Amino acid sequence: MRYNQATRRPFDLKRSLTAGVVALLLGFQASSALAKPTEGHDWDYLQPDRDQVIASLNIVELLKRHHYNKPPLNDARSAKIFDSYIEMLDPSRSYFTAGDIDEFKAWRNQFDDFLRNGNLEPGFAIYKVQLERLRSRLQYALSLLEKGVDSFDFTVDEELLVDRENAAWPKDEAELDDLWRKRVKDEILRLKLAGKEPKAIEELLTKRYRNQLSRLEQTRGEDVFQAYINAFAQSYDPHTQYLSPDNAENFDINMSLSLEGIGAVLQSDNEHVKVVRLVPAGPAEKSKQIAPADKIIAVGQSDDEMVDVIGWRLDEVVKLIRGPKGSVVRLEIIPASNAPNDQTSKVVAITREAVKLEEQAAKKSVLNLSHEGRDFKLGVIEIPAFYLDFKALRAGDKDYKSTTRDVKKLLTELEEEQVDGVVIDLRNNGGGSLQEATELTGLFIDQGPTVLVRNSDGRVDVLADEQKGAFYKGPLAVLVNRLSASASEIFAGAMQDYHRALILGGQTFGKGTVQTVQPLNHGELKLTLAKFYRVSGQSTQHQGVIPDISYPANVDTKEIGESALPEAMPWDSIRAAITPDMNPFKPFLAELKARHDKRTGDNADFVFTRDRLALAQELAHETSVSLNEEKRKAQQERIEQRQLALENARRQAKGEEPLAKLESEDENTPHEDEKLKPEDDAYLTESGHILLDYLGLEHAMAKNNAAE
Repeated sequence: MRYNQATRRPFDLKRSLTAGVVALLLGFQASSALAKPTEGHDWDYLQPDRDQVIASLNIVELLKRHHYNKPPLNDARSAKIFDSYIEMLDPSRSYFTAGDIDEFKAWRNQFDDFLRNGNLEPGFAIYKVQLERLRSRLQYALSLLEKGVDSFDFTVDEELLVDRENAAWPKDEAELDDLWRKRVKDEILRLKLAGKEPKAIEELLTKRYRNQLSRLEQTRGEDVFQAYINAFAQSYDPHTQYLSPDNAENFDINMSLSLEGIGAVLQSDNEHVKVVRLVPAGPAEKSKQIAPADKIIAVGQSDDEMVDVIGWRLDEVVKLIRGPKGSVVRLEIIPASNAPNDQTSKVVAITREAVKLEEQAAKKSVLNLSHEGRDFKLGVIEIPAFYLDFKALRAGDKDYKSTTRDVKKLLTELEEEQVDGVVIDLRNNGGGSLQEATELTGLFIDQGPTVLVRNSDGRVDVLADEQKGAFYKGPLAVLVNRLSASASEIFAGAMQDYHRALILGGQTFGKGTVQTVQPLNHGELKLTLAKFYRVSGQSTQHQGVIPDISYPANVDTKEIGESALPEAMPWDSIRAAITPDMNPFKPFLAELKARHDKRTGDNADFVFTRDRLALAQELAHETSVSLNEEKRKAQQERIEQRQLALENARRQAKGEEPLAKLESEDENTPHEDEKLKPEDDAYLTESGHILLDYLGLEHAMAKNNAAE
C-alpha cells in the first residue's frame, strides 16, 4: 500500500477538547497558593492569560491522543518536565542557589497535575525567580567591571569549572558571587588573549551585560509560556515543540534560514547560538567560511556596528540575521575548529538570498582513477537535497525539476561516457521530499517497498516503487556522512537493505521521525506522530545508517546528530517488508576493509581528519580552565602547536610547503575559480577505490567459480 501522507492530516481541535476540559476552563482561576513569590514585585506583570491556559490544555490533549509514543502524563513525566525546565533556565547552574532548587522540588512530581488542570502559575513562578537571579548576577558583573579590568589579578593560580552540567548548585549568594567573579575574569582573559585592549574589553563586556539587562526588562508573558510549555513538550521528544504566535511563521524552532537569509539551521547552545548544518547551495554554504558547530557571537547589518548576541534567545538572533534579499549581513563567529577555550573570532560578510532550486539540483562529474595498474572512469552524482518543484508540477509543466528526473538524465549521460560504476554523493544532504527519496530508490531496484511509516496507532504504511525494472543496474556506491539526514537516510538505508550499493563514509544523522504542525487557538504545536523504518524493519531514528565501511568523522557525533539531542526517541525495529537476496558484498567486506585501512593508513587527509577529531575530543574532556594568564597562554600555545603540527604533517605528506603559523580558515578557502576536481576529494577518491576493489574481487571469484 502506498503511503499517502495520511500521517500529516490535521486534527480537529474542537474534538480534542473534551467537555470536562471546557468546564475546567470556564472555572479556571490561578492558584496563588502555589505561586512562589519573588523578592520584590518587579515581575508581577508576568501572569498567564486565558489564551495560554486554553493552549496548554489543548497541547496536553493533543499529546495524549496523537503523539507517536503516547506516554502517560504522570509523576515520572512531571519529574522530567521539572528537570528539563530547570536545565533550560539555568544550564550552567550559575543563577539558582541550592536553596532555590530545594524549594522548587516541592513541585517536582506535581507538574502533571498542574498541566491537566490548566495551572500555569508554578511555571511562571520559577521563571520569575530565574529573572530575579539573572538580574542580580548581571548587576554584580557590572559592578566588577566598574572597578576596571586592571583590578583583576591574572597572576593568581585559580581555575574556573566551565563544564557545570553536573556541578553542585551554589549554596548561597557568596558562592554565586565567587563563581561570577571567576566568570567575568575568564571573559576578560579570553578577550585579552584574543588581542583586545583593556579599555575595549571593558566597553564590550559592559555593553553586553547592560544589553542583557535591558532585554531582561522586556520579558513578556509569552516568553515565559513558551519556555515552560516547551519544557513539557520536549520531554516527549526533541522535535515536539510549541511555537508562539510570533514564531509560528517558522515551521521549526531551529529556524532554517533558507528564505532571504543565510541558509543555515541554528540552535541554542547555552548562551550561544550554534550552527547545526548549512542549507545546500545557500549563501553560508557557498561562502565556505561557516561550518557546523561554529558559534555566532555578533551580528551586523552591512556597515553598521556589530551587535553582540551572546545570551540572546535564538529567535531574536534569527530576526537579526534575516533581512531583505540582496542585503549584506555580517556575522562574527568562533569557528568550531578553535580549541575549546580559544575565543579567536572572525567576521564573515554574507549577501542574503533565497536558495534557488536550480542551485540545489543534482550534478555529475567524472572521477578518473588509476587502480591496480589500470585506468578507470567512475561517474559521481552529487545530490545536495531531495527536491521537487511542486509549483511547476501542479501547473502541468512537463519539464518540472525533481531529484529523480535529474538523476535519471545524469545517469544516461554517464552511461554514454562509459563509466565503470557510479558513486552517489549524499554528504551534507539534510533531506527534503519523501516522495523523491522513494522514486530515486526506484531507479536502482527492480520493484518493491522503499520505506515504512509506522503511525501512532500502530498502523504501518508502505511506500513502494511500483515500476518494474531498474533504470541503472551497474556498480554503485553511496557516500554519506553525519549531516546526511532524513530522506538521505531513507535512500541510503534502502540501497543497503536491497544490497544494491556499498554504503561508505560516516554514520548518518539519525532523524527518523515525522512531524506535523497543528494550529492552536494561540500559536502552533509541532508534534511527532510517525516514525520511519527501513524495508529491513530497522528504524533510521537515533542510530541512522551505519556504513559498510566507515571513514573518520569531521564532526563530533556526540555534538551533532539526533543522538546528541535530549529525549531523542530510541532506535527500534518492526517486521521487515522484504526478504532480501543473499548479500553479494558480505564475502568481500573484510578484505575491502583491510585494503581500505592499508590505503588510508598514511593518507594525508584521512590521517589529518582522524587526528584532528581525536585532539578535539581530548580537549573537550578538559572541564576547567586556568585563570592565570601565563598558564592559560602557555596552554593555548601548546594547543596551537599541536594543531599546527597536524596541519603541517598533512601538507608535508602532500608535498606542500609547511606553515609557520596557523592560517585562518578563510585564508585557506579556495576561490570560486579554484574549484576542486573530484580527484582532489580524498573521501570521494577512496570511495571509488573501494568500489573498484569490490568489482575486482567479484570478477576474480566469478573466474575461479567458472574454472571449477
